[in-house]
Amino acid sequence: MNFPMSGRPKGLVLHIRFAACCAAIALVTCLASSPAHALSEIKREELPAPVTPSADDDVSSPGNTIPMPDPLGTAPSTSQPPAPDAAEPDSPPDGGSNRPRVDPEVPLPEVVYDLGKLPEPVRRMHDLIIEACKGGDIEKLRPLIGKGESMTQLSLADIDGDAIAFLKGLSGDPDGQEILAILEEVLSAGYVHVDAGTPQELYVWPYFFALPLDKLDAKQRVELFKIVTASDFDDMKQFGAYIFYRVGITPAGQWTFFVAGD
Repeated sequence: MNFPMSGRPKGLVLHIRFAACCAAIALVTCLASSPAHALSEIKREELPAPVTPSADDDVSSPGNTIPMPDPLGTAPSTSQPPAPDAAEPDSPPDGGSNRPRVDPEVPLPEVVYDLGKLPEPVRRMHDLIIEACKGGDIEKLRPLIGKGESMTQLSLADIDGDAIAFLKGLSGDPDGQEILAILEEVLSAGYVHVDAGTPQELYVWPYFFALPLDKLDAKQRVELFKIVTASDFDDMKQFGAYIFYRVGITPAGQWTFFVAGD
């Protein structure tokens, strides 16, 4: 049977095609929205649950641990042990060659007044210092004091600046003549020879440097009062030793120190 190409059959075909298009549009709309939701759900299901390590359960190996930086404002930590303290040099058992040498347990040293018993270099340095003091010009001490490592020690502490200026500062007058008088008086007293035969060997003025003050006789106390006052003497007795100015000269004639204090 032949059907004509016009009329109702043709309208039916158009209706079917229209319904198919609507169905396709609905399907595309569904696929555009529902897969995204499904994909997110799949990803959440596939991701492993987060594991929170406990404080007591540390199974990481030390070699794989990455050190964390220190908080801001704190000093960086170090795994190196602190350096040991530098060894301090041993100090002489007597406290230094310019310190009082008073030991009540040993025999008293010989007190010597005869300058002729001094070695020639010591005698020469002694006389040069006395001559400079009597001349009243403190600058005459400059070549005797020297400079550098061999410079005469003028204080138990380090000094800054010029040596002669320092001596003037010790004096009660601006020209340093009081300190010259003290130096001359010290070198006019008797002396002692200490540490004979050792690298620390010295000739020291005045001899009170090495004598206990409570063992001085009347004559020696008069000699002491030429250098210090009675009040100074009382203070020194409390300390236990003579701590006013003293002079040391080596056997080679080097003027080692002219200092006061303990």
